[in-house]
Amino acid sequence: MRDAWLDLLLGSSCGVCGLPGRILCDLCESSLPRCASVAWPTPPPPGLALPVAAGEYGGGLRELINAHKERQQFSLAKPLGAMLAASVRTLLATLGEAQPETCLLVPVPSRGVVIRTRGHDPMLRVSRHAAGLLRKWGHPVVVGRLLRSAGAVDQTGLRAEERRANLAGSMRCTPGAAAGRRTRPPEAHLIIADDVLTTGATAREAQRALEDCGLLVVGIATIAATSKQVATSRPGRIPGVPYPFHPPTTSVYP
Repeated sequence: MRDAWLDLLLGSSCGVCGLPGRILCDLCESSLPRCASVAWPTPPPPGLALPVAAGEYGGGLRELINAHKERQQFSLAKPLGAMLAASVRTLLATLGEAQPETCLLVPVPSRGVVIRTRGHDPMLRVSRHAAGLLRKWGHPVVVGRLLRSAGAVDQTGLRAEERRANLAGSMRCTPGAAAGRRTRPPEAHLIIADDVLTTGATAREAQRALEDCGLLVVGIATIAATSKQVATSRPGRIPGVPYPFHPPTTSVYP
């Protein structure tokens, strides 16, 4: 309701095409991805958990992500959350494991200065929408703010190796978070949530920070991946999955 009132007060237009009126017009909404698939970076960072993306980072989807993140069009968290939820469902289906007691969706943290500049934490907002939708679908998913940014420079324009070097050691578990999670049953799986998968360096750093605290990360769920990452297969094998691997897709709606 707060988001709706802000949009009404400030004046709304489509976050993709700019058409005055609804925050997302019918035509642009119909063009959004409704499925998700495995999306390995090329090459993948060593040890990266299974990554899934709902669509390619380009066109309307890129405009949607940026409108929510940079232009504070908060109501867009709902369609973005639906696509993130589709990625989580595809990830769980692909892993093919018994339903865990709890799935913890851990959003990748933004730097403090970025949050202050934007006035909000985009992935936290989107992750909460996704978790609410997943619970309606019968998946025991909650959001956990287990990570904090310990400092990294802007990634724009950096190559894969430069991104990895820039992000090395840049994330940590929040104080007390790791100890609290270790008291949960071992089947409480963690899924890292991010908006865009590019080289996989950010996701791998988030995974490292959690695993260094003894926590189990089963996969990476993202809204979009750059074209190099969409619908690719990983060299080698995914444990427990025959190779070659052709992942199922999952509709945004059950």
